[in-house]
Amino acid sequence: MNLPEDQRAKLVAELLGSLPAVLADSDDGSDEAGRRLAEMRADPTSRRTWAQVKAEIGR
Repeated sequence: MNLPEDQRAKLVAELLGSLPAVLADSDDGSDEAGRRLAEMRADPTSRRTWAQVKAEIGR
């Protein structure tokens, strides 16, 4: 924490770059995204606009 912010950011980037990838394709959400896309294509009435989604969550 004694390093300046830019040096800490560089250190973090180097440390993260040194780690092996930990996510498999099945873990990155692509399966869920594919399922939701298929569901939406099967029932187009289930689609909502971004404005509708924001209204539902109160934004």
